[in-house]
Amino acid sequence: MAVFVTKQAPEFTAEAYVDGDFKTVSLSDYRGKNVVLFFYPLDFTFVCPTEIMAFSDRIDEFKSRGVEVLGVSVDSKFSHRAWAQVDRKEGGIKGIAYPLVADLKKDISREYGVLIEEAGLALRGLFIINKEGVLKHVTINHNDLGRNVDEVLRLVDAIDFSEKYGEVCPANWQKGQAAMKPDAESLKKYLGGAELVAN
Repeated sequence: MAVFVTKQAPEFTAEAYVDGDFKTVSLSDYRGKNVVLFFYPLDFTFVCPTEIMAFSDRIDEFKSRGVEVLGVSVDSKFSHRAWAQVDRKEGGIKGIAYPLVADLKKDISREYGVLIEEAGLALRGLFIINKEGVLKHVTINHNDLGRNVDEVLRLVDAIDFSEKYGEVCPANWQKGQAAMKPDAESLKKYLGGAELVAN
């Protein structure tokens, strides 16, 4: 299945490492909340823990926006747990504050179009899914490029704003700034430097 923005995000059910234990999670469990679903190549690697802990360190900012974060790799739930027992100073992810999904059969990575088949691991795919389960944003990085949590939060804010007010968010839009109505007159005002009122 090809994954497209505007379409329903592919459903999945899998085992995950959650708060020191194992739990079965489904994407549908999070219906009614926005979801940041991100894939990373492997446990016990190098760029991955920097990203995993960057999201974990900002989890309260996601939660305050009604957003759930889920990490996924092709490792087992046991590998996730072992890595979560290693201190951050030793390259571990101890203290991770959101679920890590085990995609050992690689079905989820394949379904979301991020699996490198010959290597058997995922690219750094990031998917933002709205409250109705619709895909609103997709980015896929080469595995040597880490992601920016500030940009993910900005996109979450833009999605929330646009869906709430029916306005569109121009380039570099930040929470608290004015957006535009999706019409020519509003665009002219914006490009002409006219003062637009923020909602």
